[in-house]
Amino acid sequence: MSATRQYIDVLTRLKPGDLGLLRTHAGQGLDESVDGFDLFAGLWWPLRAKDEHTPRREVAWLIAKLYAFRRLEHSPGEAIARQLRLCQPQKEQEKKRFQQRFDRMLTLPLDQIETALQWALDTIASNGRGIDWVRLTDDLSWWEREATRMKWAEQYLETNERMQ
Repeated sequence: MSATRQYIDVLTRLKPGDLGLLRTHAGQGLDESVDGFDLFAGLWWPLRAKDEHTPRREVAWLIAKLYAFRRLEHSPGEAIARQLRLCQPQKEQEKKRFQQRFDRMLTLPLDQIETALQWALDTIASNGRGIDWVRLTDDLSWWEREATRMKWAEQYLETNERMQ
């Protein structure tokens, strides 16, 4: 089992109180709260001590907050870009705004993407879909690489072409 999968498994076993604490840290850095740091350290450090391939701290913190924000079912293979395309509105004006929002998300640096990903998770949840949390974590681990963002754009457009 990959280190990323192990981390996602740890998140899925969190108790409601821990998830609530993580939700209160939305938009915050890891160093802004002792309670948040302590909870995260208890989740992440044991895995990191065993496997150096555990997602890096910034990404793991972001994923923990996003999972607490919207506990979507882990659906292996369900890339977030494809899921968003399937949730796209049909009315042309709404569709254009939706696409612009997705495009803007692709331009955001990792330290500014949390709100955009919350929108994406809300959109996917409102359509009763799940996502591949492992893939999302791995993608965000390489977010600074243009190839990762291009892959998201291609996944979004690929689904579009299949639906036409």
